[in-house]
Amino acid sequence: MFLSVFDMFKVGIGPSSSHTMGPMVAAARFLALLRASPFRPQGLKASLHGSLAFTGVGHATDRATILGLAGFEPATYDAEKAETAIAAIRATAIIEAPGIGPLRFDPGSDLLFDYGPALPGHANGLILKATDAQGDVILEETYYSIGGGFVLTADELAETGAAKTKSRADVPYPFETAAEMLEMAKASGLSIAAMKRANELTARTGAEIDAGMARLWQVMTDCISRGMTGTGILPGGLKVRRRAKGIHDALIAERGLNMTAPHVINDWMSLYAMAVNEENAAGARSSPHPPTARQACFPQSCATTSTTFPAHRPAG
Repeated sequence: MFLSVFDMFKVGIGPSSSHTMGPMVAAARFLALLRASPFRPQGLKASLHGSLAFTGVGHATDRATILGLAGFEPATYDAEKAETAIAAIRATAIIEAPGIGPLRFDPGSDLLFDYGPALPGHANGLILKATDAQGDVILEETYYSIGGGFVLTADELAETGAAKTKSRADVPYPFETAAEMLEMAKASGLSIAAMKRANELTARTGAEIDAGMARLWQVMTDCISRGMTGTGILPGGLKVRRRAKGIHDALIAERGLNMTAPHVINDWMSLYAMAVNEENAAGARSSPHPPTARQACFPQSCATTSTTFPAHRPAG
């Protein structure tokens, strides 16, 4: 199989790659579908199904879907502009869709949380519709947010087996298991990182890979910096207060003291993880890991070449 490092470490928004980022990506894809369509839509409707419905409010799934339909995408997300857009949509019941024009959309009636059975393809399903002047549906697509910010239509989900087979032929070092990957490393004399880079070079130049990795690093370190200075209560209704800033201030105060504990480096690493977690919970932009570890956005793990940790290394 082949997943690009830019698939695994894509820039996204929190609090969930599957419940927040995925729906925004799906909505952006639906806009692209509308732009290519011969129909002239006048309105939009959306329905959230399965897990997206049951945990949607806490994960800001509704907000992410609305913003996606308004042209926002995770990689270029601007929090200030998003707040302005959401306020305007709620006040006017109109979405200004880029490249399409104004479309009727009332968040209170055109966004449905369907608490019935989940859609057949996956627990995280959403259906997006475009309507004409009479409110009749003229275009409809079903999307599944399958984790890690990956989104598939119902048709694409059914075709994943064929796509998987094709992906093996497109890179020099394809693998299905860890054992297979280790055998290739032994036969080629290359490290896993070197084989991974060779696979990446089938889609991008070396300069593009390096620039992309540098951007991921910057997004991650910026996320840590914001998280260590943020204050207040996190959204979601649980009234969780941010803690990272207090821990950061305490660690700064201990610098240079003889009483500094030998495990202080672990405290700094935990602080960085907490700072990212809190930014993630607040819906800020970050670069999540794959779904099994998306909350552990530890910056130095994203590089295929040797890196240091200069931006936030504690003194002493």
